[in-house]
Amino acid sequence: MAKSTTEMPMPVDVLLPLPPAADIPSRFLESAKQWWAAGDKQSAISEERLLRRLPFFRSQKPTSPLSESELSEVGPVIAYSSHVELSNPKHHINTVSMVSTSLFQSQFTSPPNSSPSSPPPAVMLHGYGAGLGFYFLNLLPMAQWASKHNTSVYALDWLGMGRSSRPSFHVKASKKDIPARVTEAESFFVDSLEDWRQKMQLDKMTLIGHSLGAYFSVVYALKFPQRVERLILLSPAGVTRSPDNTLPGSEVDAPATTSSEDRAEIASHAKVEQVEANQRMARAKESRSRKLLTYLWEEGFSPFQVVRTMGVWGPWLVGKYSSRRFSGLSEEETRDMHDYILNITVAKGSGEYCISHILAPGAHARMPLVDRIAGLHKDIPVTFVYGDQDWMDPEGGSESVERLRQAGHGQGKMYIVNNSGHHVYLDNPRVVNNLLVKELERKG
Repeated sequence: MAKSTTEMPMPVDVLLPLPPAADIPSRFLESAKQWWAAGDKQSAISEERLLRRLPFFRSQKPTSPLSESELSEVGPVIAYSSHVELSNPKHHINTVSMVSTSLFQSQFTSPPNSSPSSPPPAVMLHGYGAGLGFYFLNLLPMAQWASKHNTSVYALDWLGMGRSSRPSFHVKASKKDIPARVTEAESFFVDSLEDWRQKMQLDKMTLIGHSLGAYFSVVYALKFPQRVERLILLSPAGVTRSPDNTLPGSEVDAPATTSSEDRAEIASHAKVEQVEANQRMARAKESRSRKLLTYLWEEGFSPFQVVRTMGVWGPWLVGKYSSRRFSGLSEEETRDMHDYILNITVAKGSGEYCISHILAPGAHARMPLVDRIAGLHKDIPVTFVYGDQDWMDPEGGSESVERLRQAGHGQGKMYIVNNSGHHVYLDNPRVVNNLLVKELERKG
């Protein structure tokens, strides 16, 4: 009797092992090996390494309801990756979904079950040139919040960044027409987010954005106010007006502990002054080479072009950054982050070229949010969060909260998180995770 070659389908809860991330390169040969290994496949592997820290993560969305055994495996929430196709079939948004299992199961009923008391889903949006993997230390408590409230949390890569599709980025407006340039560049991102929302059939969302992702979150809320439940802005870019022509202060090393109180505190005037004093000291050390960088910025030069141009030396250069900036992580986490950053950096340049159209040198917006934020709908609570060693100026957040108040919008708040820099959610994840859940559960 012939042996059957039919194989049983692999259950949804089986994940094949992934190779560990290579060490951060210190020699030419190590750097060259990582350069030649980089690409779409390695990018997917590097992202999944970070996401598998979620015990309920699955590589792809199950296409049928979970069985009893699968439900016992994943528990009260399931997470999975997908590429959400946009209206242009050549464009997709890389998405990680974390959905309460009861809500996930209801997708397969007709009509789907709904829970009017559940809060709208939260959508986590990364900053310039980063990706959703940067939130890997924040996803578990966010998933637990989703499970508790029978809702969902999504982490996205912006169109043109991370592992989303990377169409050519062009702005047709004249360089001298600042409003047109800014509007055109902003639309590339906020319109794709709205396209994604429609494809996901979401009514409203809470937007949690970091840096440039926070900037786009505010712009989205100004354009589509009926779709936003609340805004949580982590070290937002583009809030302040440009006082001069300086470039952003460097933030390379992981922040040293400066406060024995490891917490988030309401931003007092004295605390804001302390952060700004630290920034002035850092700017005083800047070299004349910043003038060259200012010129390159204005000409639309992307810093990620440097890595691509260096070829086989690119991984070594990325390693210089990741080994210092994320030294507060464990060795394994730092290696995983390095491999992830390398692979999303060497991919085709796209959305990164927005930066000189939206921000002037110094990470100051050409059309500052502080001058626009009073236009937010009064029912949208806004929370600003800065690190006590941030290079984003917290004065912009303070002034924005005051502008909201003067406009009759009394739901603006601002926090300073101790022992953290610009990547506040990575530098002090425990405090930021508690703060995120607190703000998500805040009434009004």
